[in-house]
Amino acid sequence: MQIAFLLFDDVNALDAVGAYEVLSNLPRAEVVWVAAERGPKRAVRGLNLIATHVLGEVPRPDVVVVPGGFGERAAGQDPAVLSWLRQVHETASWTVSVCTGALLLGRAGLLQGKRATTYWLALPELASYGAEAVSERWVIDGRICTSAGVSAGIDMSLALAARIAGETVAQAVQLGIEYDPRPPFSAGSPAGAGPEIVSLVRARYAARRAGL
Repeated sequence: MQIAFLLFDDVNALDAVGAYEVLSNLPRAEVVWVAAERGPKRAVRGLNLIATHVLGEVPRPDVVVVPGGFGERAAGQDPAVLSWLRQVHETASWTVSVCTGALLLGRAGLLQGKRATTYWLALPELASYGAEAVSERWVIDGRICTSAGVSAGIDMSLALAARIAGETVAQAVQLGIEYDPRPPFSAGSPAGAGPEIVSLVRARYAARRAGL
């Protein structure tokens, strides 16, 4: 089972690596890291992830995973990336996004009429691509699986693992990575964070989206 992770500059590392940590543990998983150009891709805040394959070398993955990050806007303006997403979606068993990776799926025209989610601040933009944008931790609609922001990709990947390999395998993966989150704060959603924290994050997000 080939699982292709799309990379681009300014990707969010945890979007990709969180899903990778789950899905790479599935039986017979073969992970490939793909980008428009081979080589290192600088993630948000500087960590490098390495694209080992170019788009044309991965024409028929079984699962394609699209992470988010502030670089998704530039990636979404690359016709080769959008064409590849449309192509691989035709034959993939699952097309998956984490966080604002859903916006790339939207630009590729894959979310028309689909229930989907993304990072909470990007939900209005997601709706502009014809998706039924919902504020949920993760959503499966047909062969498309989308998650909310960053850490939600781990939850979604475990749900997807159960669909692919069964609940026993998925639970074994969860235990293997000791995924038992108990955060010290309740600020992981706008509802729990309070207006001051929401305003702070909203301002930071707007500045990054504007390239400031």
